[in-house]
Amino acid sequence: MRLDDLLQQIGDQRFPPVEQWNPDFCGDLDMVIHRSGQWSYQGSPIGRPAMVKLFASIIKREGEDYFLVTPVEKVGIRVEATPFVAVSAERVDDTWIVTNNLGEQQPLDAAHPLDINDPSGEPVMQWRRNLPARIHQNVMYQWQTSALETAAPDDQGKLWLSSGGTRFLLAELEG
Repeated sequence: MRLDDLLQQIGDQRFPPVEQWNPDFCGDLDMVIHRSGQWSYQGSPIGRPAMVKLFASIIKREGEDYFLVTPVEKVGIRVEATPFVAVSAERVDDTWIVTNNLGEQQPLDAAHPLDINDPSGEPVMQWRRNLPARIHQNVMYQWQTSALETAAPDDQGKLWLSSGGTRFLLAELEG
């Protein structure tokens, strides 16, 4: 598949316009997105992937708080790390295409940047609508290996990854 075709397909993913919805707060749900990416409700895992994808499509972040929203209701949920986990990445032409734990894809680019200095202490990628995806360590290892194979660290000891026409800091190496 060509990069242009893949980016068009990714861009065609549809999500409800939660950023336009501002209903009254209705309270908190006993729903948790665990660090692993597993969702649970009242302490029990949500086992139906379609249900998790539905909930994930209506997540909204306000400050450090997360909510599930509809046009008429807004409920708080707890997120242990990030709503998504970037679990795999594949290089297509000059862009890394990243897949999260729900099977959604995004390019690593200026619109979906990598931040290794996130306040959480873990590398994250902006996924969509200010929702971050924690980068799984296997993806970071893959990117670091690729960066080391294609370019040496710069003279300040920084390791960079290029993707989608943008350079992203991967690591600051000790000399």
